[in-house]
Amino acid sequence: MTHELTASRLASASSNATASGGWWRDAVIYQVYVRSFADSDGDGIGDLRGVRERLPHLARLGVDAVWLTPFYVSPQADGGYDVADYRAVDPLFGDLSDADDLIRAAHALGLRVIVDVVPNHTSEQHVWFRAALAGEPGARDRYHFHPGRGPCGELPPNDWESVFGGPAWSRTPDGAWYLHLFAPEQPDLNWENPEVAEEFSAVLRFWLDLGVDGFRVDVAHGMVKAPGLPDIGRGAQATLIGIEPLPFFDQDGVHAIHRSWRRLLDSYEVPRIGVAEAWAPTSERLALYVRPDELHQAFNFRFLNCPWDTTALRTVIDESLAATASVGAPTTWVLSNHDVVRHRTRYGSLARARAAALLMLALPGSAYVYQGEELGLPEVTDLPDSARRDPAFARSAGQDGLRDGCRVPIPWSGEEPPYDFGPAGSWLPQPAGWGGLSVAAQTGDPHSTLELYRAALELRRAMPGLGAPEAGLAETGLPETGLPETAGAAAGVGAGAAESGMQWLPAPEGVLLFTRPGFACTLNTRPVPLEMPSPGRPVLSSAPVETDGRTVRLPPDSCTWWSL
Repeated sequence: MTHELTASRLASASSNATASGGWWRDAVIYQVYVRSFADSDGDGIGDLRGVRERLPHLARLGVDAVWLTPFYVSPQADGGYDVADYRAVDPLFGDLSDADDLIRAAHALGLRVIVDVVPNHTSEQHVWFRAALAGEPGARDRYHFHPGRGPCGELPPNDWESVFGGPAWSRTPDGAWYLHLFAPEQPDLNWENPEVAEEFSAVLRFWLDLGVDGFRVDVAHGMVKAPGLPDIGRGAQATLIGIEPLPFFDQDGVHAIHRSWRRLLDSYEVPRIGVAEAWAPTSERLALYVRPDELHQAFNFRFLNCPWDTTALRTVIDESLAATASVGAPTTWVLSNHDVVRHRTRYGSLARARAAALLMLALPGSAYVYQGEELGLPEVTDLPDSARRDPAFARSAGQDGLRDGCRVPIPWSGEEPPYDFGPAGSWLPQPAGWGGLSVAAQTGDPHSTLELYRAALELRRAMPGLGAPEAGLAETGLPETGLPETAGAAAGVGAGAAESGMQWLPAPEGVLLFTRPGFACTLNTRPVPLEMPSPGRPVLSSAPVETDGRTVRLPPDSCTWWSL
């Protein structure tokens, strides 16, 4: 049984959360890496017009919103995350009218639009930083300029390292040092300066007035640094992010900024949202970013980094749900994005990638889909060094510098590059053999990954027990599994699961089984088939399922949805 058995999409279906006024609580949000989505003008770089022309694909896929990576004026030292002008569109991607047209077209298709905002740092070409280098009075107070250590100030002010590798400090010709937690071309802003807060409030209003539905806040955990900028005392600091407390990330002072932004977002009649890209050492610390008076969502990187193991998966799911339930927020789930190895490659097979996608979409809360994962794209691991654009690639001791492999432009149709990405080539080379993975090739094929995603999103809207954390808090009859309480994953309801109407049931070793109202999900993480009592009627599976109505033979590395 594969996903071709799914019922037709209900055109009038709307998410459970939307009905209760919080559309984001169960939204499926599609990330567009603008450079690599669709090129309309033949320069080999994706642009806003290209995104607009391909919006019907996203509407047919069944997502609720699209998140756009930065398209602002930028020297592109870090793929647009080095912003020189927050109110203008870089000519690479179009102009302000293209942004306006895209927003209007998305809304006409029922898609909301979320844009990136980059508040931790600017580009070195930003007018503020140019003024700081020129020595204009007060200009350096907007950034972190400090004298160096050593007899002649020849040493950096502290031992902080850049996330991209090397020192987090660069020296100016006059001997001062400035902080950049990322590339030297990305100087960190000083959020203790009120001018910075005032400027970003104005920037947010500019885009909200243009019609965007929210913001993904880049490095939402990084705007405030510990007083005195203390040394860390050890190297390889990038490996500690999200694991241990660090004086440059996840400081308590960031929450005052997010509370002020929440007040701004709430001042608009139509609900707008803020989404935190925040790395924190614990789920409890991450939940602080989504308290009722702060942002609406925060990315759940613990789920993204979770190994293919039932114990680890259940632990992360339970802890994530419990942490967000404690502050009344939805949990988010994500498997891939523009900064990590695609999950097909990370998990080692397309079968696992498909199963992981169904697991993610079955969990309570909101889910993020990164462009191309609906096609089952693998990481491109053999890009030539000369083609790489990741600024970390040429540096050491930071990120691995291989993020380009997940940013290769996606295939739309055809048998040869650029696969209808645009009328010419593509800024990163596409592999030969991607023709069979294109949108056109997979459309209508009931066994394709694209049709699996379409079917899953269709069912997610149609089945009332899926999606919103609040869905199905009423009692529902749970199926008898015929398994002892000690078998495999034990039954139970964690604190967060209870809030979401989700319950774990006992299952064989290597299998996860949970229910939500009228719905059950099984995940077999083993490389071999497993038999167990059938939880219900199968409605969707990542691989063919054999069942006689009483027992089921779960395929290896597979996920199945059941109607109860």
